[in-house]
Amino acid sequence: MDHPDLIEGHTRFSDAGVFRVRPDLALVQTVDFFPPIVDEPGDFGRIAAANSLSDCYAMGGKPVTALAIAGFPANKLPTSILGEIFAGGAEKVLEAGAVIVGGHTVEDTEIKYGLCVTGTIHPADVVSNAGARPGEALVLTKPLGMGTVSTAIKRQKIGEADIREAVKVMATLNRDASEAMKELGAKGATDITGFGLLGHAYEMAESSGVTLRMDPALVPLFPGALELAGRGFLSGGVRRNKEYAASFVSISRGLRPVLADLFFDSETSGGLLVSLRPDAAEELVRRLRSKGHEYAAIVGEVHPRGTCHIEVGTEERVTVK
Repeated sequence: MDHPDLIEGHTRFSDAGVFRVRPDLALVQTVDFFPPIVDEPGDFGRIAAANSLSDCYAMGGKPVTALAIAGFPANKLPTSILGEIFAGGAEKVLEAGAVIVGGHTVEDTEIKYGLCVTGTIHPADVVSNAGARPGEALVLTKPLGMGTVSTAIKRQKIGEADIREAVKVMATLNRDASEAMKELGAKGATDITGFGLLGHAYEMAESSGVTLRMDPALVPLFPGALELAGRGFLSGGVRRNKEYAASFVSISRGLRPVLADLFFDSETSGGLLVSLRPDAAEELVRRLRSKGHEYAAIVGEVHPRGTCHIEVGTEERVTVK
């Protein structure tokens, strides 16, 4: 429904809803949850919580409160597992500076966990996927490949060291990226999750009325993700995401199909795709890398709307950092 104080809602591809409660204050509200993608309950809780908080960060908001939501097969598994999941999630909410104020659990055939998140923001400071402007550069703050890696983890085809690194990436909050992009004047951003890089980039291009040009040689990949994708460890989201966005994307014939698949693959707790001035984009990457976000990189440019929403160029090299 329309409302004069509804700044961001369901009529666009917004990452979260934003509602003005007074001239200098708006609420950012979002919800997300999913089944386990790693075996260790606490790690799953941390990853799911970071993922749930990400939509608030993509809008430039500051998380304040969270409600935990979960489905759990109580007749099949000990409830201590649920406690470990909740503890992992609570750790990330505390790291975000927010408070868990309650929640709701239902009995289900499969474990599911996530958060309903409420954040705050000044109405004039809202960042959205409709804010990209021609002449700006695109920054990606986390590597691609987490959907592929998660699939390999489920099939027990990846080593413990790689699992630990993947958990570290997926459980990392997008807080630093959100705070830095706002300080540098960004108005356009989205987080990369279930629809993959190209699916969410399409939504940004459509909402902003622009064309995004991406250089595949600059897109950061999680180490080993391309090799795993070549062995078939792609998530089920590849086919769905291609059906969703492929007709709006122009991909160079020189790009390896397996790399294109990785660009369409679903991401788990991915990074932010941020549009901002070229000099500010370079500063954003510098700031993030100085704080340990080693994969942050400029990956493309924003242009006036052309014949398609997304253009992916020819691959000359593939970077991993």
